[in-house]
Amino acid sequence: MKRLTEEVARFFRKQGFVLVATIDASGYPHTSCKGILRISRDGRIYLIDAYMRRTFAHLKRNSRMSITAVEEHDFSGYCLKGKARIIPIRSLSRRLHAIWERKITERITTRIIRNLHEGKGHPAHPESQLPRPEYVFVMDVEEIVDLAPAASKKEE
Repeated sequence: MKRLTEEVARFFRKQGFVLVATIDASGYPHTSCKGILRISRDGRIYLIDAYMRRTFAHLKRNSRMSITAVEEHDFSGYCLKGKARIIPIRSLSRRLHAIWERKITERITTRIIRNLHEGKGHPAHPESQLPRPEYVFVMDVEEIVDLAPAASKKEE
């Protein structure tokens, strides 16, 4: 497992969602959006998936996964590569259950406030309609790829 810098961990913690890529039965990449439940500096990332469909099936066959996030305005981003396992949610600590509840509440609140300010958006608050997850994906990071071009990196 590869340890994350505070900068990389902070970058992923502030994301509303990340892109998760897995490999399908034909060997092609499959990308979907997932929410990060928890990310630790030691290189372990817990992802929530509300549906037991494609990503779940892909990881049962092949545990390789990548997690990608970008910030268009800053021209920055990272891709984390590693192997994932599927963990039943009932085996997680109460603390992780509480984190999931808080994240859903924050997402709904953020959507409502943004809708009030902008007068548009999804009217049904999709987060409130998500089924309670039955499992999480836990990925151990093996490689960190900085996606920012060298010429655009901030001087330190």
